[in-house]
Amino acid sequence: MFDKLIGVEERFIDIEKHLADPEVVQDRDAYQKFVREHAELNKIVTVYRKYKQTLNDLEESQELLKDADPDIKGLARDEITTLSLEKEKIEGELKALLLPKDPNDEKNVIVEIRAGTGGEEAALFAGDLFKMYSRYAEKRNWKVEIITHHPTGVGGLKEIIAMIQGQGAYSVFKYESGIHRVQRVPATETQGRIHTSAVTVAVLAEAEEVDIEIDPSELKVDVYRATGPGGQSVNTTDSAVRITHLPTGLVVTCQDEKSQLKNKVKAMKVLRSRLLDQMIFEQNEKRSEERRSQVGTGDRSGRIRTYNFPQSRVTDHRINLTLYKLDSILQGNIDELIENLLTYYQTEALQKAESTP
Repeated sequence: MFDKLIGVEERFIDIEKHLADPEVVQDRDAYQKFVREHAELNKIVTVYRKYKQTLNDLEESQELLKDADPDIKGLARDEITTLSLEKEKIEGELKALLLPKDPNDEKNVIVEIRAGTGGEEAALFAGDLFKMYSRYAEKRNWKVEIITHHPTGVGGLKEIIAMIQGQGAYSVFKYESGIHRVQRVPATETQGRIHTSAVTVAVLAEAEEVDIEIDPSELKVDVYRATGPGGQSVNTTDSAVRITHLPTGLVVTCQDEKSQLKNKVKAMKVLRSRLLDQMIFEQNEKRSEERRSQVGTGDRSGRIRTYNFPQSRVTDHRINLTLYKLDSILQGNIDELIENLLTYYQTEALQKAESTP
């Protein structure tokens, strides 16, 4: 670990020299590349330098144990105890920082929310989830762009696909993939019975053209007239787009824009991201169970969370965490959930790394 840290610090110093070079400053692409790498390494180097200072302080305190003055020896013992605990804490931070990073963590995300079992109640909760994610993104000054959505007649959503643009968006949202269950009394329920409905969420890292190369000859593009709830036409031109990727059978539709070209661009973004997600999933399936657990983001298809309205309770089943603050969470205050998930999966990855020879 320490050999790696020395190399990281050397690279960090080298990058600082590049950033001070006028020629690099004038090359926008090169400069931005170095800025991003500098920001990433800065987290590790800051903790590493703190660690080196702690080791130095610990060595000085151990030297003081040789002093003839018993008071100084006592102070040195207390200092050694404090510094030893600090050293152990920083070592844990460094191990976590050196874990292999998901290459998609810094990317934008495409979030797909679909109503599952529960009919109109599920569609209404799909709308609630989208509002929750949108409010969270807004708090972080991230941009939310709707790619396509299919509303129901009473304000719910059969499906909505949106792009969330912000540095590190995927690292946060990737743990939201799975089935979200809601327990509440629907507005249409006359006898006050609690119904259980489900909504599925899929989170995809935005794929760039360099990530996935798509052969245009493998695409079937259909255009048609956009429709709204109930099937009525909402446009007078064939602006809606349906793209079928023939080798995989993946189908993407987009009709939110009045421009056929804009709908096609948005649909291609979704298609590219779904193909990247499929490719990553297939790669992970080929790896050993041990390796998959290190890079895993939880069960992508199982029930991950329950939102119980009568008890104002939210339970994340993956980490056995229950919070009695449903209203606040639906307002986009999901930091506590996200932080606990990040800690859980990071701890799991550390344990796997330490147990691997």
